[in-house]
Amino acid sequence: METILKTIDLTKKYDNRAVVDNLNLEIKKGEVFGLLGPNGAGKSTTMNMICNLIKPDFGSVEFMGRDFRKNKRELTVKLGYIPQHLAIHGNLKAWENVELFTSLYGIKGAELKNRINESLEYVGLSERRNDYARTFSGGMKRRLNIACAIGHHPELIIFDEPTVGIDPQSRNFILEKIRESNKNGATVIYTSHYMEEVEAICTRIAIMDNGKVIASGTSEELKKLVSDDTDSITLEEVFLTLTGKKLRDM
Repeated sequence: METILKTIDLTKKYDNRAVVDNLNLEIKKGEVFGLLGPNGAGKSTTMNMICNLIKPDFGSVEFMGRDFRKNKRELTVKLGYIPQHLAIHGNLKAWENVELFTSLYGIKGAELKNRINESLEYVGLSERRNDYARTFSGGMKRRLNIACAIGHHPELIIFDEPTVGIDPQSRNFILEKIRESNKNGATVIYTSHYMEEVEAICTRIAIMDNGKVIASGTSEELKKLVSDDTDSITLEEVFLTLTGKKLRDM
């Protein structure tokens, strides 16, 4: 299977502490790759370096076989990023938010209008297109955040903790849309510290702690690391065994 993204010894330090420590990831085209770890594991910093929002202290990112930093202009259009913190403008209407972000990729005129309509319909916000984003619930803001990131039809979509602080119905909606995006051809990177989400949608999972990946593989492969009886062990128990941490401690 073709590699779409690779990190090579990716490192970032703050106050002489390695938040991301010589990280090597390899994402295959067409998969849903889960990055699982507690708060502070380095997941968001990793995603920000992948997206060229933070410069690494050491290492590099290869996207579609090319150095991302050296080919940023050509490659950025192929990447969609849904950040953990909302990147929408409360004083703009829903359609205006999507227009703002989609137009950054050079999409104009009738095509831009079509992309706006398509994105809002995709996240179930067509009927609220003329409402200001500040009037939306937390779940609706998360959905609008997704619409703003997919209007340019990216080949790789990064979801960084997209379900934080929202209700179960909105969470299920977002997870279903991630599955749908993948079925439509997009490669997905999904970061979370919610074990059940990662296990539900990801084809392959990396467990990250203290800036390092300590194990990776399918859910079944991860379970085999700690038990021969994979039917009787949960991914949560695997995480506890490998990291010494419980989900409730995250």
